[in-house]
Amino acid sequence: MKTKFLIGILLITALISCKKQMNTGPEDGTNTTMEIAVHPWAEKASYQAAPDVLKNWVDARAGTGEPVHWVADGAVYEYPSGKKLFGMIGFDSSTIIWPDEADGKVIHLTRKTFAYTDPVTGEVITDYNGQEVKPIAYPYQMITYRLENDRIYGDVEQGVGERVQIIKSEDGIPYRKMGSGYIYNAQVYLDFPLPTGKQYQAWENYDFFIQPEGSVDEPHQMAWQRYGSLPPWAGMPDTKAIIQLHSWRVESHEEFPEKLLSWAKENKPKWLNPPKDVAEVRALQNGEAGDGWGR
Repeated sequence: MKTKFLIGILLITALISCKKQMNTGPEDGTNTTMEIAVHPWAEKASYQAAPDVLKNWVDARAGTGEPVHWVADGAVYEYPSGKKLFGMIGFDSSTIIWPDEADGKVIHLTRKTFAYTDPVTGEVITDYNGQEVKPIAYPYQMITYRLENDRIYGDVEQGVGERVQIIKSEDGIPYRKMGSGYIYNAQVYLDFPLPTGKQYQAWENYDFFIQPEGSVDEPHQMAWQRYGSLPPWAGMPDTKAIIQLHSWRVESHEEFPEKLLSWAKENKPKWLNPPKDVAEVRALQNGEAGDGWGR
């Protein structure tokens, strides 16, 4: 299997901080109280040992304790004509685990789901030319991060039953400083067999644009592209397509686009929160596969 790196839709620096009080005062000895932001994992040995660029990535992509969500919208275009075939909306919900041990694995837990929409009206479609249209829905992905050779690596565990697999990160995520922010880039080259006997092949590209917290209205942004085949229900097995999505991070369900939140509450309520711990992931691995494992 030739895979460079997979992040499921896949996003960077936020400090949703705990608060610590500190007393300061003028020379007359009177005290005033000011609040200083303290990272909630500041006392964890793994956090203390992590390089700043890894902390920056993890904090932005998966938050600092409370779940965060990356919402997205975009479209599917026929290649090479460029004709818009479908719209697309979706989101992922993420959380992070920083272990107590300095050399422990930093674990990112996430769920993600995306629905196809009518290219004109923007309404979610459930039927196309008589074929049922199901949302893409991953009940979980578990990603472990590390920094090596000045690149961030994330090994992805996904699947259920006999199809549980760990996709090892081979080339990592390069990053570059631009002004006061960072750009993190992840390219994914997918080539693996499906249960049907066919080969799944696609290219995906993720660009995360991360600015310092408070410097702009939305400091966490991502652009994603995919080149590959259309799903079977589209009835175009020989047609290639480009998916383009724009994504940004929100801290609560109240910040979701109204149409996306309404759809999620009705159709994918479980996806509005990430897996709570590794034990939940193990339980999901023993269940039935959802759409999204290359079926």
